[in-house]
Formats: sequence, C-alpha cells, structure tokens
Amino acid sequence: MKALSQRRRHPLAALALLLMALLFTGSLYAAASSANQAQAQTTTASEDEVEEGNKLFVANCASCHGIGATGSDAAPSLVGVGAASVDFQVGTGRMPMQMDGPQAQAKPVQFTDEQVGQLAAYVASLGAGPAIPSEEITDASQGDPAHGGELFRVNCAMCHNAAAAGGALTRGKYAPSLADVSEKHIYEAMVTGPQNMPVFNDANVSPEDKQDIIAFLKTIEEQGSPGGADLGSLGPVSEGLFIWVAGLGVIIAFTVWLTSRSS
Repeated sequence: MKALSQRRRHPLAALALLLMALLFTGSLYAAASSANQAQAQTTTASEDEVEEGNKLFVANCASCHGIGATGSDAAPSLVGVGAASVDFQVGTGRMPMQMDGPQAQAKPVQFTDEQVGQLAAYVASLGAGPAIPSEEITDASQGDPAHGGELFRVNCAMCHNAAAAGGALTRGKYAPSLADVSEKHIYEAMVTGPQNMPVFNDANVSPEDKQDIIAFLKTIEEQGSPGGADLGSLGPVSEGLFIWVAGLGVIIAFTVWLTSRSS
C-alpha cells in the first residue's frame, strides 16, 4: 500500500491525469462533431446531379469561388457550407451577384429549380454541411406562432425589426424584410447565416423552435396591419414624424384659411 501511495504521488502523475482528461475531452468532441456532420447532410444526391452541378458551377461560379470551390480573393470557399447555403443564395437570386457591393441583394432567380438542386448537390459533395430542410420541419401550420414571436423578438428583431420589416445596418449593409420569403428559405437562412446574419444551429435554436419562428412570420404576414397604415413598421419614429407633418400641415392650412377670411 505504501508503494502504491508513493506511485500515485509521482511528479508525473498530474501530467498523466491532464493528458487523460485531454484525450477524454477530445474523444467526446470528435464524437459530437461526427454526429453533427452526420445530421447536417441528410439528403443524398446522385452522381449525375453532382456532375451536372459541377458543370454549372464551372460555367457560372468558378470565376469567383475558384475551381473546386476552394475560394479566391473575390469570394470565399464553399467547402463545407452545405446544400442549404447554395439553395438559399442561388434560390433567392442573391447568387450569382449582379454587382459588387456591401452584400448580395435578392433579385430574380437565374436558374431553374432543377439547376439549383444540382448546384447544391455539387457543393454538398465537397464537404458536410447543413442540408436542405424537409417540408415537414418547415410547415408553418405545425408551429406555435406565439412561442415563435418570443424567439423572434429575442434573437432577430434587433436587426429585422419587430414586425420583420427589415432595417439598416452599418457600412451600407441591411437586414432584409422577411415578407414573402418562403418557409424553406427562412429555415435555410437560420442554419447557414447568410451575409451578416449569425448561424442559429440546432444547439442554439432547435428545429422545432425554428418552425415556431416561421409560423410567427407567416402569421403576421397573413394578418397584415390590423391598425391601418403601417408607415414602414418603424414604430414611433415614423408615427411621430407623420403626426408632426400632418399636424403642422393642418395648422398651416387653418392659418391660411383664417387669413384669407379676414382679408
């Protein structure tokens, strides 16, 4: 027992324990990463889709993103961004970019749905990443709008406005309006973090919570503005400006009317 006790107190015992702890932690991290990657790419694509996507990529995207999508001085690498990122960027017309600027702007889509899927399949084949979400998880009718509203106000309203009308950011960038955006693209934006938007992975916002946020956005989109003109949904700023302009206009008009009557 005395010899065993002396061995436990060996000067290298602390180092050995530290190494064991690092190995254990690394193993857990590797297992978690593998699970996340396996979960990230849930859709499979045929070799034909990948090949056609490669051709489209070389013809339309490689000039900026480089051959093999490894990136260049003009555009970032696409290895590991996943199919969802391509489906969002290309499916909303943001890519290919029409012109250089602070951020890519939505415009008419340049490709068919089939071609968008082929591009997404090719990029997904380069590395694991978020997959295109299923219709089941993006079905707004299955979400809770009330809970989604709470999540939206906590996580999204500071940029997109409490009414999801969008807002200005720094250096010419902006958070776009979320009106008339498809459920799929809303979900893809949350899991990929386009432009200045942070990534809301499943550890931050669960798929069910994302569905609730989508339900909230679609609910306020359907309801419109029950109080009348929304004035840009900018809150007291636009409302106060309207009151001042309208009020002063009425006062000036009344003053002119009184002056004309007295003369």
